[in-house]
Amino acid sequence: MSHYKPYPVYKDSGVEWLGQVPGHWAVSPLKYVVTFRSGGTPSKDKQEFWDGDIPWASAKDLKKEQLEDTQDHLTELAVTSGAASLVPAGSVLVVVRGMILARIFPVAEAMVPMAINQDLKALHASSKLDGRFLAHLLRGLADESLCRLEEAGHGTKALRMEAWTSMQLTIPPSEEQCAILSHLDRETVRIDALVEKKARFIELLREKRQALITHAVTKGFDPNVKMKDSGVEWLGEVPEHWAVCKLSFRYSVELGKMLDEKKLTKTSLVPYLRNQDVQWGAINIQNLPEMDIHPAEIERYTVMDGDLMVCEGGDVGRAAIWRGESSVFGYQKALHRLRPRLQNTDTAEFFFFSLLTAKKRGVFEESDSKATIAHLPAEKFRQYRFAFPPKREQREIADHVRIESDSLDVLLTKTARSIALLKERRSALITAAVTGQIDLREAT
Repeated sequence: MSHYKPYPVYKDSGVEWLGQVPGHWAVSPLKYVVTFRSGGTPSKDKQEFWDGDIPWASAKDLKKEQLEDTQDHLTELAVTSGAASLVPAGSVLVVVRGMILARIFPVAEAMVPMAINQDLKALHASSKLDGRFLAHLLRGLADESLCRLEEAGHGTKALRMEAWTSMQLTIPPSEEQCAILSHLDRETVRIDALVEKKARFIELLREKRQALITHAVTKGFDPNVKMKDSGVEWLGEVPEHWAVCKLSFRYSVELGKMLDEKKLTKTSLVPYLRNQDVQWGAINIQNLPEMDIHPAEIERYTVMDGDLMVCEGGDVGRAAIWRGESSVFGYQKALHRLRPRLQNTDTAEFFFFSLLTAKKRGVFEESDSKATIAHLPAEKFRQYRFAFPPKREQREIADHVRIESDSLDVLLTKTARSIALLKERRSALITAAVTGQIDLREAT
């Protein structure tokens, strides 16, 4: 933002964290320039209050800066009976209580009349403030708002309302607010368009990578190979010389040890992997808990180089390969350990990509409801059918996919970083504009 000029004259705001402000700007506590409206939740037991046409906003809706609709809706009866009330269009909505405050401070403008729940406040600007300027002002001072939190139980955060409503705001003259808004509108629209373009590019890269992987593990890379019907819907046709069989014919599938803290003796403690430690292609080994694994159980409940660890619950089928640790590590019952039955027949690197494709194609979903299975029992897992090329071809396919994926990952990382920088620039611009660090009165 080096091309922006500062104001010619500044004064001390009298607020340590705010510092200098333009000489002709006012400074005022939030509670003196806005009025507040609270919300609530009508009884869930009264169906006549729900699924109407009136938007009812909660924290999950404040993902956009301008809110025209919400996930949940109320009926007219909910409002006329007094179970809910409407805030007018133009209200500035903020989250004052919720787990989301541990990360961000959402601010949105209500574009239509709507009801809000008890975790939100609706702010109405006085004549000194343009409502849209107020929204940008609160976004620009988000870090200061988050400095005024308290614990609200069960990991939830809440604003300390007296401290927050006493937070000092910068108040430019009305015509200057309009100039600032005009410039922010132009710049944020331009930045948002760039972010959207780059986000779409990331989607295309991910689609390209998945298409590469899917083709590799179901068709191979020989365009002239004879094909056959695999007999498995999600596989379709596969090369004629590939085997198609149940997982149990090629891999041993062992579920980890059930953790029983009542029987913990602490005589044979071993760090162990949990479901959350296994992410796609990566395994966490930092700050692992420990469990008793007796010497007689070591072979059954520990991992060795090349084992494929697969999530039994949660994000069913998520997998990663265990690599290189010589120390003894166990694994909990929430994970499957897969090992090729014959080392000269299969390689976990290839089957990792097969699992990724199976997951993307909904193999681990219920055929009726399409709801993800909460758990994948070992016996059920063993019955799934997969395609298996000869081991040499498995290695060639896995190596090719890994090289191509690594190249795409470089682009993905670079693009994601570019998006993060654009978002940082957007936030910094808003903060600088609404606190008077830059003079936008004649900016083009």
